[in-house]
Amino acid sequence: MTGVCGWVRAAVCAGVTVAAGAAWLAPAALSAQQKDAATAPAAAPAELRGNAARGRYLVERVAMCGECHSTRDQAGVIIPETRLHGGALPVQVPWPADWPLIAPRIAGLPGYSDAEALRLLTEGAMKRIGGRARAPMPRFRMTTEDAADVIAFLRTQ
Repeated sequence: MTGVCGWVRAAVCAGVTVAAGAAWLAPAALSAQQKDAATAPAAAPAELRGNAARGRYLVERVAMCGECHSTRDQAGVIIPETRLHGGALPVQVPWPADWPLIAPRIAGLPGYSDAEALRLLTEGAMKRIGGRARAPMPRFRMTTEDAADVIAFLRTQ
């Protein structure tokens, strides 16, 4: 009896796993509505309230956003008044780049709604209009709380 129960339990679990796996492996089977929902920006909570002080810590000490999104002087030192205002990337990419290697301004998050900024930070560097941000932008997968804190801080800059 135990063997049969165990077998049934295993079969049910396997069926669930196969069904879940099939859905994951067959994105072509998604309806047009599901595809649109998958590419649409994540909806920001009605009141996206973050802790700007914690966001500052995440931006300056964890993600180190200013290292790329700031302008540097001839010696390679970040010019303080340009912090988070964009600038030439301080690194060379190891592939031919057919675009200017300029990091955009992120102070104030110009051009980004809270929902778009939340998507960028929680879904792996997704741009406002869909698609991934260009390398070397990290593929952040922040929690909603961390992203809200980062957004709160960047909006104050």
